[in-house]
Amino acid sequence: MSSSLPEAGRPFHLAHDDAVPAVPEEDKAPVSVEQLVQQIKETADKFIRDKASRGDLKMLATALKELRYALKVFAPYRHRRKVTIFGSARTPRTSPTYHQAVAFGRRMVEAGFMVVTGAASGIMEAGHVGAGVENSLGVNILLPFEQEANPVIAGDGKLVHLKYFFTRKLMFVKESDAIALFPGGFGTQDEGFEVLTLVQTGKSHMFPIVMLDEPGGDYWKRWFGFIHDVLLQRGYISEPDLSLFKITTSVDEAVEEITGFYRNYHSMRYVGERLVLRLQQPLPETALEQLRHDFQDILAGGTFEQTGPLPAEANESHLAHLTRLRFRFDRKSLGRLRELIDFVNRAV
Repeated sequence: MSSSLPEAGRPFHLAHDDAVPAVPEEDKAPVSVEQLVQQIKETADKFIRDKASRGDLKMLATALKELRYALKVFAPYRHRRKVTIFGSARTPRTSPTYHQAVAFGRRMVEAGFMVVTGAASGIMEAGHVGAGVENSLGVNILLPFEQEANPVIAGDGKLVHLKYFFTRKLMFVKESDAIALFPGGFGTQDEGFEVLTLVQTGKSHMFPIVMLDEPGGDYWKRWFGFIHDVLLQRGYISEPDLSLFKITTSVDEAVEEITGFYRNYHSMRYVGERLVLRLQQPLPETALEQLRHDFQDILAGGTFEQTGPLPAEANESHLAHLTRLRFRFDRKSLGRLRELIDFVNRAV
């Protein structure tokens, strides 16, 4: 049998004489870092075979370099939860919304979070003002306008400059444990719908999404009117999808929505056909039975089980102490999954 690695994303078939008993996914050891790097190298070599154009390769090379650089900057802060703040770069410092973003950034730091923004002016600057430079990370986009980093984060080692919006948005979502949206333009709407789409389709981990209006403001209220009266009423989204976000005019309520999301729930990952939720504390038996009854509609078979860590999670030994809630999720009821997490947080 060849010692070379199988191509990423393709099944690896053994000759009959080399056949081995199938190993359940939850009992498999994780793929090593060396194997993953080898897959990247093999994929890169195939561009020559494919006769890829210089333009395509330049784009891919730039994107890979940007992601490596950004991941390196964020890596030392992986142990801290982070909230990403989106909002208009054009919000003046005299605006009540600006001061609300300052207060929100300050409160999230007090709750133990770091604050990530696009590093420009307006709401992004306000979030960093509230957080202070030591608790701020910035992901700036290179544009012909509005591209200067705000004075809080400018020149700091936690500021990343990127060329592409798609690499920037990937970092926002990948590194965030919560999203806060303040009023803004096309960019804010794009970022808001991006995170909603990724969570609704299960292409991202689940995290709280809050939308803040200033007291008496109607930006997100009017936005919700379109969501409810057009998207929901015409069947483009389902009722549980409305559980994926929260609209408020209160900084206190926004902070509670985010911190409460992690009261018992910690994180999630798929292991084989099962979704595994990591919990700070095990559910009482009565709560587990109620969960089995109330959320059986999201199961693709079986039931909900509380377990310890699985062999496939061996590369995350720092999470070994957490309880696991394991089940076969139907992979489509993401609004209901958010409601399940809310239940888990209220149950302890």
